[in-house]
Amino acid sequence: MEPKKILWPTDFSKNAAQALPYVTSLTEKYQTEIHLLYVIGGLAPNEPWYGELDRSHVDKIHRREEKMAERRLDEICAKHLNGCPQYIKHVAIGDPAHEILKFIEKEKMDMVVMAKRGRKGHFYFGSVSQKVVKNSPVPVVTIPIGSDN
Repeated sequence: MEPKKILWPTDFSKNAAQALPYVTSLTEKYQTEIHLLYVIGGLAPNEPWYGELDRSHVDKIHRREEKMAERRLDEICAKHLNGCPQYIKHVAIGDPAHEILKFIEKEKMDMVVMAKRGRKGHFYFGSVSQKVVKNSPVPVVTIPIGSDN
């Protein structure tokens, strides 16, 4: 199998960045499209006693996060991916694992390359990567992090 479209989901952590050498190697070997995906976590609904968040406030938070994510993706492309000649950047909002799986189906990815755990990962295998590995319809390459090697 020669992949044509590879997904690299990132949370902008040092852990996620450890997958970059694998992503670039696969790109060079197979001349693939690389899709970079950052997922903005959805805001959890609050109990009425905590206070309701106004929809316009939630939208404002998401717009600010989306602009930040686009800047960070541009920085990654400029510094590490030679200006993104075959790289396509995406930002989604929601549960990270769910959005990654939805993206795989929608964009017809051939493979996913991701770190075993991301920014919040306190365990050997992160919850997002675990959900993606268990539910992905395509191969998922997980990259060991730090002492996992």
